[in-house]
Amino acid sequence: MSKLAVMSFAALAFSAAAHAADIDVQLGSTERVTRLFAYPNNCNVICYRDWTLEQTVEHYLTQSVQRDGYGAAKVSVKTDNNIVYASISGVPKSYGQPLTALLDAGDLAYNGATKINSDKKWSYNWYLFLPLGMALENRKSVELLHFPPDYSLTQAQDYLESATTDRWATLLTANGIAADQTPAYQTIIDIAPIAAPSNAGQTLEGLYDYFNDYQTTMVKQVTQNASGAALPMVAFGAPVRNWIKTQYGQTIGVLGLATVTPAGGVKVPVLGSNHPSYIWYAADKTNYDGDEAKADAAGLKVMGQDLSAACWQAGMGSKPGTDPSALLNQCTQTWQVTQKEQTCELFYTSIRNLSPADAAKKCETSAIKSQLPQLKVPMPLPAEAI
Repeated sequence: MSKLAVMSFAALAFSAAAHAADIDVQLGSTERVTRLFAYPNNCNVICYRDWTLEQTVEHYLTQSVQRDGYGAAKVSVKTDNNIVYASISGVPKSYGQPLTALLDAGDLAYNGATKINSDKKWSYNWYLFLPLGMALENRKSVELLHFPPDYSLTQAQDYLESATTDRWATLLTANGIAADQTPAYQTIIDIAPIAAPSNAGQTLEGLYDYFNDYQTTMVKQVTQNASGAALPMVAFGAPVRNWIKTQYGQTIGVLGLATVTPAGGVKVPVLGSNHPSYIWYAADKTNYDGDEAKADAAGLKVMGQDLSAACWQAGMGSKPGTDPSALLNQCTQTWQVTQKEQTCELFYTSIRNLSPADAAKKCETSAIKSQLPQLKVPMPLPAEAI
């Protein structure tokens, strides 16, 4: 069968038949691809997954095409004369453009990381880690976060596999997004593109300026869809919300709204949120001298905020052009007033690990009932540690 016939058959089988194609993308020298794909991802004498450079690149590009919805796409990577090439079938002809743009931004991140190291501020257990494997084209929304956990690289080889991203995916599904569609809503930009241990956050806060070119370039690229329309962005955690203030002059608290204009007059709606993992800190009984009622009250408040933020993200992503403020009011009303019992049950099942039946009983107690109407009222919480 000729190549043309094979391509025609694939195009007919593919859901977006008119756009399917075979593309070849030059990724750069083996040296460049090695550093931008953090190769080898997981070797300490013994490799956890003993992959070649080409297999590593194929792995991440396959994640991207699948998360873009191109289930029939195939990825093949080869090296010829010290240059790495990716061949991808079953994707639009333009698909190489966002991939090339990501790697070009990655060069900026590498330059920043190199400068950190030359200034003797780099740690031995950090890894430069770009947001590989994200949806490159069919994005619904953008998540602005602090830094990726090291195990997402060294163990999972999946940028979207972490306690943080897993929890937020469950909140998106609670707001009507199908589980297999959540990756399209979770295109991540980390303002510090460094896979590091969870306790590295405070150190990394002092290094943002090294990545300024990378950060602003990524925000410009990923907050627009293929047609140039703005995508909604959620800023997770105090360090990220502070970065928004520094970079764009917009102050946003938890469930605060702002608009930033990263490029070409495109106005991007931004919602401030807790860090997805903050709830475990906020609801930790040790922060309240072991007082379980106070810890639960704090956790319930954060759960209501988080569900409201995920509701806004889901709504803005699925229906572009929705009024951000009106939607936020609707979401807070839903999760903090009309469906507060469901908010309560989700807290006890997902954070306290109770069974659905036990969670329902817990939310029926007089103490919890008295707290639920107060979810919209500010209450003292420990400072955000993440």
